[in-house]
Amino acid sequence: MKMLPEPFKIKVVEKIQLTPRTERENLIRKAGFNVFNLPAEKVYIDLLTDSGTSAMSDNQWAGIMLGDESYARSRNFIHFEATIQKITGFKHVIPTHQGRAAENILFSTLVKKGDIVPNNIHFDTTRANVVHNGGKPLDLVIQEGLNPESEHPFKGNMDVQKLKKTVEEAGADRIPVVMMTVTNNSGGGQPVSMENVRRVSDVLKVHKIPFFLDACRFAENCYFIQQRESGYRHKTIAEIARELFSYADGCTMSAKKDALVNIGGFLALNDDSLTQKLKDRLILTEGFPTYGGLAGRDLEAIARGLEEGLDEDYLRFRIGQVRYLGELLIEAGVPILKPPGGHAIYIDAKQFAPHISQSQFPGQALIVALYREAGIRAVEIR
Repeated sequence: MKMLPEPFKIKVVEKIQLTPRTERENLIRKAGFNVFNLPAEKVYIDLLTDSGTSAMSDNQWAGIMLGDESYARSRNFIHFEATIQKITGFKHVIPTHQGRAAENILFSTLVKKGDIVPNNIHFDTTRANVVHNGGKPLDLVIQEGLNPESEHPFKGNMDVQKLKKTVEEAGADRIPVVMMTVTNNSGGGQPVSMENVRRVSDVLKVHKIPFFLDACRFAENCYFIQQRESGYRHKTIAEIARELFSYADGCTMSAKKDALVNIGGFLALNDDSLTQKLKDRLILTEGFPTYGGLAGRDLEAIARGLEEGLDEDYLRFRIGQVRYLGELLIEAGVPILKPPGGHAIYIDAKQFAPHISQSQFPGQALIVALYREAGIRAVEIR
């Protein structure tokens, strides 16, 4: 494919500089071969994460200048709440300072020792929050989602039969909530089909088990549905998103992804009783329920970013950019997880460096080599 032109103007630039290789050698050794310990100014291309690293738009920066820092029900919260309600259809909106805080509040309220929390694949903070509260995170992605070479269009799908078996064997009373990560981050940014979300929802409704989406990249997932799933080609991203959320009881979200901001997150749901419990816990760790650890200006930037993140030209460019890089790597003989996902390219380090045993961490060895050779900071995900 040809690289698409950017559907935006670039108004501000920041200087970067490639440090000499000898300096990079010294820096990575000093960092203990841990790229998280590298000074950011010594990184030439930073691919560590896309979380919170987006350049905000002129519209978002304009909104920041209209920050209302009132303690309770600021006008920015009202805009934030209304925007999320419009996009998701959920009744209650609870702001948090980022996604893992939303997970902490949800799981510390719902999960107790011995509980099971199924997911397609848990993101690392989701998994950690389940374990911290005594639960067992269970990954139920379809078999194709575990095969790097599979070209299945929706490798993030949950195996519905495995879900049914889990409910039958464990019992609904031991499953306080089922999560679905869209797109499936730890599985290579792979999307989940609308049909799969609907089928999972149907199973859980029968057993009265709450169903929550980890919605960090819901807009990207909706774009994949539009492009790959029958019946959605002529629907807008906003229409697809509204249907996607309609099959769930609630969601957690790190706004640092598809809301295109540097900080923030939220919980959204319909259940009145659970909402009150979550708000009570929120006050202990995040703050009053209409600011949730965020300034009014942050709430405004999120509200505007959520709307902008639904723009089809932007999504086409962003996802196309990732696909373009993936195709270049494939042409160069680099083994990647196929097909290219929505937000990142995942290199199969075990296949790329077969001479390095699993016990010697081939993924981490590749990460160190990328920095040493080119000043690129990436990250290993297992």
